[in-house]
Amino acid sequence: MQSFLSKTLLLLALLMSVTAQAKTEAPGIDEFTSSFQEHPGFFTFYHDEASAKFYLEVPRQGSQFIFQTSLPWGLGSNDVGLDRGQLGETRLASFHVEGNKALLVQHNTEFRAQTRNQAERSSVDQAFADAVLYGFDVVASNDERVLIDYTPYLLSDVHGVSKRLQQTEQGQFKADTSRSVIYPERSKAFSENTELEAKVTFVGYGKGQWINQVAANADALSLHLHHSFIKLPDAGYQPRKFHPNSGFWAHSFKDYAAPLGESMTVQYIPRHRLNKKDPIASQSEAREPIVYYLDPGAPEPVKTALLEGARWWAQGFEALGFENAFQVKVLPDGADPMDVRYNVIQWVHRATRGWSYGSSVIDPRTGEIIKGHVTLGSLRVRQDMKIAEGLLTPFIEDRNELKSAVKNMALARIRQLSAHEIGHTLGIAHNFAASASDRASVMDYPHPLVNLTTDGGLSLSNAYTEGLGVWDKQVLAYGYSDFGGMPSSDEQLARILDENKTLNLSFISDRDARPAGGAHPQAHLWDNGSEPVTELERLLSVRQQVLDNFSKDMLNSDQPLSQLQSIFVPIYLLHRYQTEAAVKWLGGVNYHYYMADDSTDDYQPVGAARQQAALKQLLKTIQADTLRVPSHIKQWLVPSAYGESSSRENFSGKTGLIPDTVSMAASAADHSLSLMLNSQRLNRLAQQHADNDRVPSPAGLMTAIFNTVFSDWENAKKAPVQQRLLATAINAEVRAVKNSGLAAETRLVMRAELAEQQQKLAKSDSLLVKQLAKDLDKFLNEGEWPEQYEPEPLPPGSPI
Repeated sequence: MQSFLSKTLLLLALLMSVTAQAKTEAPGIDEFTSSFQEHPGFFTFYHDEASAKFYLEVPRQGSQFIFQTSLPWGLGSNDVGLDRGQLGETRLASFHVEGNKALLVQHNTEFRAQTRNQAERSSVDQAFADAVLYGFDVVASNDERVLIDYTPYLLSDVHGVSKRLQQTEQGQFKADTSRSVIYPERSKAFSENTELEAKVTFVGYGKGQWINQVAANADALSLHLHHSFIKLPDAGYQPRKFHPNSGFWAHSFKDYAAPLGESMTVQYIPRHRLNKKDPIASQSEAREPIVYYLDPGAPEPVKTALLEGARWWAQGFEALGFENAFQVKVLPDGADPMDVRYNVIQWVHRATRGWSYGSSVIDPRTGEIIKGHVTLGSLRVRQDMKIAEGLLTPFIEDRNELKSAVKNMALARIRQLSAHEIGHTLGIAHNFAASASDRASVMDYPHPLVNLTTDGGLSLSNAYTEGLGVWDKQVLAYGYSDFGGMPSSDEQLARILDENKTLNLSFISDRDARPAGGAHPQAHLWDNGSEPVTELERLLSVRQQVLDNFSKDMLNSDQPLSQLQSIFVPIYLLHRYQTEAAVKWLGGVNYHYYMADDSTDDYQPVGAARQQAALKQLLKTIQADTLRVPSHIKQWLVPSAYGESSSRENFSGKTGLIPDTVSMAASAADHSLSLMLNSQRLNRLAQQHADNDRVPSPAGLMTAIFNTVFSDWENAKKAPVQQRLLATAINAEVRAVKNSGLAAETRLVMRAELAEQQQKLAKSDSLLVKQLAKDLDKFLNEGEWPEQYEPEPLPPGSPI
């Protein structure tokens, strides 16, 4: 027994000795990479051309860096949302090396302890989970670094492509390494960043409409995925505190070292680092200017317009005393748009028009913007041109003059768009109240301003503003003023916010402006005018004049007449966004973003007279006279010509291949009805009416709607448009009553009003109206309602 034990111990000792010797004799990095191409830099990497692999040198000590992923080559579908140049998540990361294993760790930056007490910091770090993104085997090492085969992670779905395709119901996909390779052409190392890229193929069954619309093969999608390793900025950057009325986004985290009684939430504004060489001087060059680079793939004259709009921001920085601090250039040949060293403006193509957006790579610790990245959708300008053609053609006979006016309007929009999206990459949020202050900001969503001329024509010469607005310059002052040598920066920031009040500038952003049930009377998208109801009245008049004079002359003789439909749609729906603006007076509430020491005296419902005025104009948008397609236009709305594919830019209908002008009217009316009968709006009306009976009540609103469409029907009982609008209005009311967001007391009075309408309908001699009354009675008593009353959805509108 003793002999067996001795032999066993001897064998174990030999095994340990062999293992230790194997570790000792593991190849060094120089030896392992002797035949590879070396790329020295922030993270040195090696290219093994024979095996098509990338090997990455990783420091043993695990210092932190910023890890950024992106999608250099996209899918080309606005609906799926995997665009060329799309940024992925920005992570604070490090490598953790243990034995022959290296882990890529994402650190949790949402919860921190801002203190010098290491134990206190560690207690927070240990309380909230980090994430290991990937584990690598060490293939070689030296005293300071280990070498890992980075290729498997580079060929993985780090961007979440498969998840996005599944979410949009395009099919189940996964990355196929057998059809994926590294991409050396866009893989480089520099002193403060290392960039790696791969061509990754996603394989599956592409069942979705959108993927089949854009992919060469819907079952195999080859995209590019990019990884950036970025050196952390030095400690010279000074974070600037966020204020709800500053106009900036907030970069937030929880500080568990905050003193008791103080908020744990820390909020900074995201911004680029910018300092004067001489902070005392009123005018000074920047220590390092902010430089943006434009995609050279943008065609002329768009490229020039993009450059001009981007350079508007130079005006704002000059007003702050910076000389030549904001520059815009064309991206040099060979430069990679995904390289973190370049702020870029990319011109991105998709199969259909869609959003543009401004994103940034932001230091998760401080909010410092390291890279601004703008994505501009290339098809938006073509939609703008269709709108301009539809508006101007009836009023400009000279073809060259018309062509010039259309192009000028579209390029004016491109300038504004370029400035808008760059504003986001400077850290600036939307201001959807700016249109009420004489178009005070490029950070609003502007609708083209259409003006009637004294001779009865139309003009788009002032469709979009030129240059920054006063709000933009004030926001820039809050974020980028260099207060060196001046009194407390807190005092200076407060002074800027006080100036905003003096200038009567309002700031309301996305959360308040976007919802259909929004209450703020000035916060709207794609609107114009200081008073949205007055502008709706004016715009309805403009729309009618354009429809009365609408012409097919905008088409060339060699174009199919069916192409007129896509030009007609935005003209017919010219009022859709101003309607969304005007409806916010109905049940609206005046407010702004209050601080604790602010007076809230202005926190009041919109006045009853204004609400009544809004209702009057809104009812016009559901009337037959407003929505009936003129006969001369109906004669031109022909079926699509052979060779023309169907387009979602056109109206859907119930008449097959024949354009359905009755369904057009129903869809447009339902848009207004859905806004007026929004459950949140109805609940506010109920409460406001209880305090002031001059405010329309939910039942009073329903009565006004019913009387409008019923009166139209009585004047033309056999007209299909009037018949459909009556059914559409009743359907919208039933839909509103069924909505789970309706308060109990609101629902009860609305059901009572529906019962009265049912009784009125039941008295009619019309078989159509009698059947409508029967269906309504069945709903009130049994809860059943025919789905067939639901109108077709509107064609896509925004972005316009």
